[in-house]
Amino acid sequence: MNIKLDQAELAIAAAKDKAYDLDTKMNIAIVDAGANLVAFARMDGAWLGSLDISIKKAKTARFFDMETGTVGSLSQPGGPLYNIEHSNGGLITFPGGIPIKNESGEIIGAIGVSGSTVENDHTVAEAGASAV
Repeated sequence: MNIKLDQAELAIAAAKDKAYDLDTKMNIAIVDAGANLVAFARMDGAWLGSLDISIKKAKTARFFDMETGTVGSLSQPGGPLYNIEHSNGGLITFPGGIPIKNESGEIIGAIGVSGSTVENDHTVAEAGASAV
């Protein structure tokens, strides 16, 4: 099962709305179940350096079917996933990436958000993921 373009656009719209609420500018990426980019939005004035980070957050969330912040906690020195961020062409292991599920609970893609604090990134990603 893959996320459809209209679902990805809905997630981006909800994420953008939340970013506006937080008065921040974000890069928002949506990948499908195969971790392929489906949709992307760079809000006016969002950091250029966060573009790649948002895409990698979405891919990381899908590669491991967990929030990127969880991957980060498991990848600390002595953790079971220590140094995993060096795999798969580079992963992002701090908050802002969340798997997206359908009504049946199946993972159909993921969202990655970058452009503010990790707390804001996560909050905006949650808004996008919840909209699908």
